[in-house]
Amino acid sequence: MTTPRLQLTGITKRYPGVVANSEVSLTVAPGEIHAVLGENGAGKSTLMKVIYGSIKPDEGSVMFNGRQVQVRNPQEARALGISMVFQHFSLFDTLSVAENVWLGLDKSLSLPEVSASITAKAAEYGLDIDPARPVHTLSVGEMQRVEIIRSLLTNPQLLILDEPTSVLTPQAVEKLFVVLKKLASEGCSILYISHKLHEIRELCTACTVLRGGMVTGVCDPRQESNASLSRLMIGAEPPALDVRALHAGANVLAVSGLSLQSADPFGTHLSDIALTVRAGEVVGIAGVSGNGQGELMVCLSGEDIRAPAGSIRVAGQDAARLSPGRRRALGLHFVPEERLGRGAVPTLSLAHNLLLTRRDAVGQGGWLRLGALRAQAADIIRRYNVKANGPDAAAKSLSGGNLQKFIVGREIEAKPKLLIVSQPTWGVDVGAAAQIRGEILALRDAGCAVLVVSEELDELFEISDRLHVIAKGRLSPSLDRAEATIERIGEWMSGLWDGSGTHQKESEHAAA
Repeated sequence: MTTPRLQLTGITKRYPGVVANSEVSLTVAPGEIHAVLGENGAGKSTLMKVIYGSIKPDEGSVMFNGRQVQVRNPQEARALGISMVFQHFSLFDTLSVAENVWLGLDKSLSLPEVSASITAKAAEYGLDIDPARPVHTLSVGEMQRVEIIRSLLTNPQLLILDEPTSVLTPQAVEKLFVVLKKLASEGCSILYISHKLHEIRELCTACTVLRGGMVTGVCDPRQESNASLSRLMIGAEPPALDVRALHAGANVLAVSGLSLQSADPFGTHLSDIALTVRAGEVVGIAGVSGNGQGELMVCLSGEDIRAPAGSIRVAGQDAARLSPGRRRALGLHFVPEERLGRGAVPTLSLAHNLLLTRRDAVGQGGWLRLGALRAQAADIIRRYNVKANGPDAAAKSLSGGNLQKFIVGREIEAKPKLLIVSQPTWGVDVGAAAQIRGEILALRDAGCAVLVVSEELDELFEISDRLHVIAKGRLSPSLDRAEATIERIGEWMSGLWDGSGTHQKESEHAAA
């Protein structure tokens, strides 16, 4: 028999209040693309970090190429031939792309040589990136490209990918799959974590299912359906969304003539953005990462108040120069794509993180009503099925998907008049994604205006009443969901639309 590339036996990792992995065993053959499937908090990321040397297990053994190893840190993992792309990126913001990649490579290479390698690899795999750009100027999707390229440049024998396609377009996903299948054909083994069941069925040849930190099944995903994989993962199929007929009201958000130079020298300038969102409707914005989504979001949230006067109106009032707090007073609530550091303070408890956007627990004289805060946090944890060690748990202690559920729940429970959500289900399992989308639709049915920016086209098609595409800082005409197709939206992602109808379409909806 062929010697396994990787063999885990009895891996156990405990934390205070939780057992992340319990006697997990896993075998990966050379050239195999092996999925690790499980709901948020099932222990997938912890297991991958054990393999990569980021976490030391309490019990169990690791065999690599038939030899027992103790991987004490990521440097030793890379020396063995193990590389990993994390869901939460491990990049230094103040360094350039090339400098970040250089840190993980042979130091005999010069920085110009690394830059040339990045350019060549990026062109080869369709993951174009400028090696000279500082990381802090990159969008989330561009950061993920850097992580993938950095891993590929190490020529790994085992490549671990944690949610690698969560912010990639369908076209980019197809290109990535070509790369991964080629790597597998050359003998590279791949451990693949994803909540996108159709990806696992298309790409992977084996699958290990985790639930509550334990292995609950092993299967060939090519022989399974999305429904059967869901049952293996969460014990049930995700509930079908209840999409009701549109009964939109007056404009709650009206954007017109929004042109703005990016504050970032490497950013995307916004050009004559026109957009309306009415009470009781969901408007989706699709687009390839880095095309102005970030710049538009900070303008709408109030983090950037340089927008021309009158270009952003919320509930009929000019909000272009208002702070985030004053916009919240108008009913605008916002969920950013970055969970830790922007959506939540990592070291603060979930209860105290409510204070970022909720002021109803602040009493007279500015005294905090801590009991009320904890009760609110506990209610969100219960209602949104957040796996956390209570309302006093630090935000950084949650898995990415569970923190996302808490942040979305925090903003929805504030009963907004206008909710703006960026990447609502990034890295969230199928059950939780269905729940978040269902809550967004329930909010819409209750009369809230909702704007969703997402790189998940399936998600936008599922919950949006109207769609736009953003490309190179320009916004496409509005398109009713019934008229939208994957092919048409894909073309528009390259900026290929007839711009002459933009203002006319917006005017029609504004007058409706």
